[in-house]
Amino acid sequence: MHGLCDDVAALMREVGTRIMMPRFRQLRAEDIAEKTPGDPVTIVDRESEAFLTEKLAALMREARVVGEEATAADPTLLDGLGEGTAWIIDPLDGTKNFSEGHPPFAIMIALVSDGEREASWILDPVSGRLCHAARGGAFIDGERVWARPSGNSLPLAAAAVYFMTEARRADIVERARGALALVDIPRCAGEQYPRIVLGRNDIALFERTLPWDHAPGALFLEEAGGRIARPDGSPYRVGVPGTGMIGAASPALWDEAARILFG
Repeated sequence: MHGLCDDVAALMREVGTRIMMPRFRQLRAEDIAEKTPGDPVTIVDRESEAFLTEKLAALMREARVVGEEATAADPTLLDGLGEGTAWIIDPLDGTKNFSEGHPPFAIMIALVSDGEREASWILDPVSGRLCHAARGGAFIDGERVWARPSGNSLPLAAAAVYFMTEARRADIVERARGALALVDIPRCAGEQYPRIVLGRNDIALFERTLPWDHAPGALFLEEAGGRIARPDGSPYRVGVPGTGMIGAASPALWDEAARILFG
């Protein structure tokens, strides 16, 4: 796995330096389109995914490749994702941030086997920070890391409420009042998961849980000692549909968040 880790990291860094950063704040109007209203896709998303799809397929020929943009064109690519070995690619997480000319944004990859997350990589192309996880540990730039709480008097909770109904949003705000300190989200899962591990946030609440957004970060958080699970406590598993997820820097913080937000 060590050699594979280095190979994947090298591919991601190549994408960052050759495809992504040269176009940061340099996109033309024709370089940006909308998949759905408010959900942009750029030439960088497409070129990054094409490059990574080709290279990852060559690294492990028995694994299929499931990319965000390919799946947008052909949703049947998600069929059977919980069976066999697969690479899951988010070629540009935080596309809206990137298209607006500001960080954070990330490149994310996960390797899954029969629905179990086996390894993951999250690269911040601006800072060069690489988060990597495999069964047995989580690492940032090669150094082992463990999730830690923020130490704030109230747990710092980042709630991605923009996919919720207005009623649900209002309910979350009311439930958090006096119990959790709601903080801004980065609109980039590749930044949100490291924030939990690094003690900048204690808790994150997600509504939409697409595999490319969460398979990489979920493994990273778990292997750092945090917890990620559905609001009812059931485990997050690639290929098993569901809505909503709580991530927390420790099992105790997860229990507290679930009690406050869903109890």
